[in-house]
Amino acid sequence: MAESKHYVYILRCKDATLYTGYTTNVERRVKMHQNGNGAKYTRGRGPFTVVFQKECESKSEALQLEARIKKLTRYHKMKLILENEKERFVMNENSKELSEG
Repeated sequence: MAESKHYVYILRCKDATLYTGYTTNVERRVKMHQNGNGAKYTRGRGPFTVVFQKECESKSEALQLEARIKKLTRYHKMKLILENEKERFVMNENSKELSEG
């Protein structure tokens, strides 16, 4: 049996608040939030935008990361989100250069 992947994600809610969670399937979990079957906090706060997601090696690692992120201030969560976006942008630019070269 294949092992599940484990993810930590951050959603931006329509009221601009942030929600951090753990899942093995981000797309499925976001749909649950959209349908009102996710966390109690997110009910009535949709639509949502996934602003951060990180794959972890194990469930334990993911749950520990989720707990650490939940303890961050909003400022530090936003900083984490921006750093992640910057990292993804650089990776995309590098892969374009490799395919063009």
